[in-house]
Amino acid sequence: MPGICHTGNARRVYNRKPTGKGELKNPRVYITGMGIISPLGAGCPATLDALIQGQRQIIPLSLFPVLHGDPLPVGQIQVPMNDTGPPRTHQLALKSAREALSGHNRPPEAIIIGSTTGGMPDTENRLMDKIEDPEAYRYHATGSVADYLADTLGCSGPVLTVSTACSSGTATFKIALELLRTGRVKSVLAGGIDALCRLTYYGFNALQLIDPSGPKPFDRHRHGMGVGEAAALLLLEASETPPENAVAELQGAGLSCDAYHPTAPHPQGDGALAAMIAALADADTPTDQIDYINLHGTGTIDNDASEAAAIDRLFPHKKPVASSIKGSTGHSLAAAGAVGAIVSALAIHHGLIPANTGMNEPDPKLPLRPTPAPVRKPVNQALVNSLGFGGNNAAAVLGQIGSGKSFKIQQHPKKLSVLANACLTGAGDTTPTLDLFCRGQSLAGQLSASAISTGLPTAMLRRLKRLPRMVLSLCAAIDQKVDSAHCPGSVYLGTGWGALSETHRFLTQLFESDERFASPIDFTGSVHNAPAGHVATYLKARGPNLTLTGGDYSFEQALFTASLLAEDNDQPCIVIGADEHHPDFTPLFDSSSRRSQVPSDGGAAFCLQHGSHPLHPTLCCLFYAHVNKNPEVISEGVATLNKAVSGTKGIGAILYGRPKRYESIGKLQLDSLTTALSFKGPQIPYRSFTGEFATASAVATSLALALVRDQKIPTTLTGARPFDLNGQGILILGLGKYISAILVNA
Repeated sequence: MPGICHTGNARRVYNRKPTGKGELKNPRVYITGMGIISPLGAGCPATLDALIQGQRQIIPLSLFPVLHGDPLPVGQIQVPMNDTGPPRTHQLALKSAREALSGHNRPPEAIIIGSTTGGMPDTENRLMDKIEDPEAYRYHATGSVADYLADTLGCSGPVLTVSTACSSGTATFKIALELLRTGRVKSVLAGGIDALCRLTYYGFNALQLIDPSGPKPFDRHRHGMGVGEAAALLLLEASETPPENAVAELQGAGLSCDAYHPTAPHPQGDGALAAMIAALADADTPTDQIDYINLHGTGTIDNDASEAAAIDRLFPHKKPVASSIKGSTGHSLAAAGAVGAIVSALAIHHGLIPANTGMNEPDPKLPLRPTPAPVRKPVNQALVNSLGFGGNNAAAVLGQIGSGKSFKIQQHPKKLSVLANACLTGAGDTTPTLDLFCRGQSLAGQLSASAISTGLPTAMLRRLKRLPRMVLSLCAAIDQKVDSAHCPGSVYLGTGWGALSETHRFLTQLFESDERFASPIDFTGSVHNAPAGHVATYLKARGPNLTLTGGDYSFEQALFTASLLAEDNDQPCIVIGADEHHPDFTPLFDSSSRRSQVPSDGGAAFCLQHGSHPLHPTLCCLFYAHVNKNPEVISEGVATLNKAVSGTKGIGAILYGRPKRYESIGKLQLDSLTTALSFKGPQIPYRSFTGEFATASAVATSLALALVRDQKIPTTLTGARPFDLNGQGILILGLGKYISAILVNA
């Protein structure tokens, strides 16, 4: 990494030894590139200098006008942006990616991004200007940041977007580790990006979580956080020997959920403690080997107290040196954990503990004393904490090169047994949906709010709008079908657009009130992971809680991620795909839905257990790859499918999803795939039944399960005569910008 060590200790150089073209045997995961842009500056050298000097870069907001009162203090990046380019979030992402990839002559094989704002900075301006051209909103989606990087950098592998609020960036490291451990890829670009926008600025202020004097983490007189922005990306490589540019090792990561409250952390820090314990176990690192903790430390009263309690429980005797830098940068939301990882890697590489900036008088009530000033001290291993809305927690362990443990390549893809499933469409819940589908009739449309909410407790629904109601209804149906021994312990939600009703209401009230009123309830409901948080609380699921968002491929991302993280002896997980249709926002944001005559929404949920279990069908996410600049995608997909069905009875039918925006390329892809596979069975276009919405593939998977259980496809779906599967599976194909393949077997 050019320049990273020019301001500190002499750079250590590691020569890469050739490992041959075969599979890796006992690799480790190395950080071989880092890119960061934050209020502390652009690039790792500038960041390191700012940390050495203990700089505090909290200033009054100037990025957009504040119509009433004085601008609040924020962590704002002072780097010029291209006014005619993509949204600020995307530009920050590319700047940090360029630095992380500097000196590398190949694109990353996979990209995993954490984000919450996506293209919201531009979307707000266009909505205020009442622009109705959908093309103006092409970068709105949260997942569009990862797509933009993949398109620009030429990444041809899996591209995922995690949106778990403030823990998003750190959560990407756990997914990246598990992906690298499969041997499927050898390099992943992972981290987080968020930009300042009105939604977060006014939203956090509406929650009364902003300190008007600036954030003071762990200070006796702390009164809240300061909203910030940043982009921080790490290039992670699996190798049996340290690559030339290796800075540190990523040794482990852990995830948990409080299952406690939509915004407030658990008072005793149960979730934070669980995430740290999981990260240390994943890294095979005892607590006494941790030299530094990069704290989440936002400066809010409850968050700091909860994190301090968790650390006191984990380190009851001697605590490592610890600090939060959010007093210097503000809270950069999804980017915060990735910023913390880069700061920790710099601490390891340069022997520098950054200051807990902003803390003038440590809170005597807290069992934690962060370091008040920068300290020169060797750091062998560091722990990074991230705590997010919905009780989503993530932690990661980084270490000096040579301090970690190697790992064995794991089997992938993994089979997941279906213990129960449920779906919702315009036709109704699971039973009427399957009935109409098998009669060859349309499922398109929207259920009424009362129909979606049937069976859910009134108290639970009091403040929930359409998407969280749909998701909770699906989970309630699952809960009725599984016994207590199989209650899901983790939650994976795929949603293309998140809670549009809450977002629309928040922004509409904000703009109509001339920015005088912002609804705290709608703000907390607007984050993509809010429905998954409600599910965790409902089910008391305290394991990983991840929300994936990638437009038409969001359910595939959620299932792909669940299969990566699933392990033997785990509690079952619940995987959900759901999206709502909003009359104002959906036509602007979703070009496939805009081309459809019938507004539609819905989703499906699955209770899944790792491995094959008697009498239960299985799902296996076989393939998921980016199409752009990837001429080998068809041949790679075919090779993967042929290998997966070898030794089985094969594929009897295909349900394919061709979003209307990708109709032409999707037809070519389908023809190429079926020709290469020599496939002659039924091919059913599931979106012609479900209607157009981002996570229609979740419903298609539920439909395929019913067909596999019956082992027969009726004449109404084949157009000829009934088709007997005779033990064969059904393939769910996703086409267009990405190609995905999910195999459903009896």
